[in-house]
Amino acid sequence: MTQTVAIDPAAPIWHDIADAMPILTCIIDDDGQLLWTNRCWQSEIGIETDGNLWTFFSGTTGDDARAAWKADVATGRPFALTLSLPAGPVDFAVRPAGAGRWIAIASREETQRQTETARAATRAELDVLTNAMPQMVWATRPDGHHDFYNAQWYRFTGVPEGSTDGEGWNGMFHPDDQDRAWSRWRHSLASGEDYEIEYRLRHHSGQYRWVLGRALPVTDGDGTIVRWIGTCTDIDSAKRAAEQNDILSRELSHRIKNIFAIISGLVRMSARQMPAVRGFADDLARRIAALGAAHDLARPHSDVSRPLIGEATLHHVLRELLSPYAVEQWVIEGDDVPIDDRGATPVALIFHELATNAAKYGALSIPEGRLSIRTARHDGVLGIDWHEVGGPPIDGAPQATGFGTRLAALSIEQQLAGHIARDWRREGLAVHIDVACEALVRDQAA
Repeated sequence: MTQTVAIDPAAPIWHDIADAMPILTCIIDDDGQLLWTNRCWQSEIGIETDGNLWTFFSGTTGDDARAAWKADVATGRPFALTLSLPAGPVDFAVRPAGAGRWIAIASREETQRQTETARAATRAELDVLTNAMPQMVWATRPDGHHDFYNAQWYRFTGVPEGSTDGEGWNGMFHPDDQDRAWSRWRHSLASGEDYEIEYRLRHHSGQYRWVLGRALPVTDGDGTIVRWIGTCTDIDSAKRAAEQNDILSRELSHRIKNIFAIISGLVRMSARQMPAVRGFADDLARRIAALGAAHDLARPHSDVSRPLIGEATLHHVLRELLSPYAVEQWVIEGDDVPIDDRGATPVALIFHELATNAAKYGALSIPEGRLSIRTARHDGVLGIDWHEVGGPPIDGAPQATGFGTRLAALSIEQQLAGHIARDWRREGLAVHIDVACEALVRDQAA
């Protein structure tokens, strides 16, 4: 006796269950009219419930198709049905659902075939996409096992297909880069962090070329990593160009420093022949030396040429200029900002001048004197306060404007479009300077 499956096509619970099934499912009446289709059917076939099965019958058309359906339905028992759907022939198991209705569900074998077909289509699309890219593309399992490389990888490396699966990829790196690359990759696998590193990869020519390796994790709905997708970008030309530029920059800087040294030597040599200008010549030579030190600190640097103190900033330049004086006598505090060769020259001139005067007449001229420099950034403007205390008392502003005052105005007001104000307090000189942060560097917003 055949058991009838009691199904109400309008029941919400039935809709929820069938819609969740990744299998083609529909409900049909005795005349072959589609009463209801699940989401999988609608997604893959796109047929609404006002259609019928006749156009999908395999091997029969018209009256023959209708007669075959009627004959199977008349038995009242389950039967098999093959429909010619857009994706190809699909086998269905059809069972009575009561009240002149039948439920048709695609067979497990057919569902598996469709899944494999969809997976193969997705893989084919991925292959076409990755092989069309100019970059090397690779993928791994969650544990880091490499199981996919695109055609660009094999063109670049020249290795046989599949030879770098698993851990074989590490042998493609320059021996000096293998441990570093492997360590960084293990860190990403353990932490889930993005993978990014530069290393030298063996080219099919036998030479090693610099590449940028990157990889991102692919996660499921729970955040679990299910794949890693990575790329390798050939940056060898850019890397070597950067190295050549660095060599040229260092050579140019060396020549500029030599020019500073030659000028200082010429000044001192001339002073020996003209004793009357010895003091002026010594001051000028010290200013030139300060410019040379500031230039070397603030010029563009690479990782090789960068000074040990780190990136060039205003505080670093100021510390360099004050380094000849007792460290317990001065302090630099506040907001620090980047500086390069554009801002370093005028900054070096003004603060070398202030420090020289402080050493001659002000707070740095006696052990008890103290100097503080405080910087504060606000709305793209950097305020710098120079404050001397504990030095010889000041009776008032000097009667005449000296060369240093004119030099400061030239440096700050004209070269950096800033402002400088002096306050000749009895306890020590106070100077306030305002300058736009963007004036201290090239092509950088404040």
